[in-house]
Amino acid sequence: MATLDDAAAMALALPEVTETEQWKTWRAWAVRDKKFAWERTYTKADLKRFGDEEPPSLPVLAVRTDGLVEKEAILADPPRGVFHIPHFNGYAGVLIELSVISDVDLEAMLLDAWLAMAPKDLAEEHRKR
Repeated sequence: MATLDDAAAMALALPEVTETEQWKTWRAWAVRDKKFAWERTYTKADLKRFGDEEPPSLPVLAVRTDGLVEKEAILADPPRGVFHIPHFNGYAGVLIELSVISDVDLEAMLLDAWLAMAPKDLAEEHRKR
């Protein structure tokens, strides 16, 4: 069970990551100004689409994937806590229910998101470590 602060610490441990506020409300993390993870709340439309189903509990983290093929591979056998909503159709990203995902899976998802957005030279340097 992870918190938003746990996710922030994991993201900030990666090379050249900065934390910003998105719309002065939500936290977001970027590598060289390319956002790879951010806090995601539900819009009224999101909640309406859940209907009678209880939405995953907040806080939720959105993370980038390395394209739609990787996204579909993740969603074919997702780690516990990883999910998708219609708003993300056609977008290379998935959502994570922080109160459910394991720390190990969260760290792996953040690393993959970072690698998807990091410049090639920085990603290669990190892989060599």
